[in-house]
Amino acid sequence: MRVGLIGYGYWGPNLARALNQTEKCEFVACCDANPRSLGKAVRSYPSLKGFSSANELWDSVDAVVIATPIATHFELAREALLRGKHLMVEKPLAHSSRLAEELVELAARQRCTLMTGHTFIYSPPVNVVKNLIEDGTLGDIHYISLSRVNLGLYQKDVDVIWDLAVHDVSILLHWLNEMPVWGSSFGRACVQKDKNDVAFIWLQFPSGVVASIEISWLSPQKMRRTSIVGSKRMIVYDDTEPSEKIKIYDRGVVVKQPESFGEHQLTYRLGDMVAPNLSNVEPLLVEIEHFIDCSASGRRPRTDGAFGLRVVQVLEDVAKRSLSVRPPTLTPTLVELEGVA
Repeated sequence: MRVGLIGYGYWGPNLARALNQTEKCEFVACCDANPRSLGKAVRSYPSLKGFSSANELWDSVDAVVIATPIATHFELAREALLRGKHLMVEKPLAHSSRLAEELVELAARQRCTLMTGHTFIYSPPVNVVKNLIEDGTLGDIHYISLSRVNLGLYQKDVDVIWDLAVHDVSILLHWLNEMPVWGSSFGRACVQKDKNDVAFIWLQFPSGVVASIEISWLSPQKMRRTSIVGSKRMIVYDDTEPSEKIKIYDRGVVVKQPESFGEHQLTYRLGDMVAPNLSNVEPLLVEIEHFIDCSASGRRPRTDGAFGLRVVQVLEDVAKRSLSVRPPTLTPTLVELEGVA
């Protein structure tokens, strides 16, 4: 299968390396409107055909990976599907749920594979946690808290919700296998006055699980930390840890019947911590090879267009319910107090 890459900017070089590394396809073409970026791609992979326009690329490929700015995803993806090309689009699938849904429907009519590049869904730590949730090791999940913060990279076309929260929303949907019934967010634009660079998202799921997501481009240190609290065990998943990315804690609160008057009814279980062994496969390579396999066989990708659509729906919903102004005060202001006096 001949595969082409559209977009050789921030993430494009990583995709190009994976496409070149796998033996499951021929990485034959790259397209970028920026001459400098395109020059880097061709110098790095001399056998590539380089194109400055996607219209010049279509006849050279059977499948396409799109890694361009979010606002361009829909038009490029639509053209690829209309031309009968199997397609992987970097997350998010589109900048609105209406456009994402149109791509899903078009892919079905064209009988083309449509996959969204949610790389974390192919990560060993994320899938180990999913297995622990599904096999009951953690018991009933009470809540999940996620933090994804660092200094930059500021994006020109989207705010921090569409840039960073897309990862955590996809992970939550993958873990819980359900869509939230309620969601909201609160943020502030500190540097770019028209785009929030820090935000907090709250989600509630049908099972009762609640989740909070902290995201920021304006933090003194990089943090990728998630806590999953269950009735039996708890997990800390830290993606910045070099070795022990997952730690399972046999800890919790035990409710017991009091045996005497005044006895406290809660006790605390402080058991061992276990760090499971994790595969060291590269998620991006797994993702690329999964895309190629599905394109060749017709199997449904793990992060197909429908999954990408659900992620966009959640992002869109919390963005619509976002508060980026000062909320009403919960106590009387000084002026109000002076008025009463």
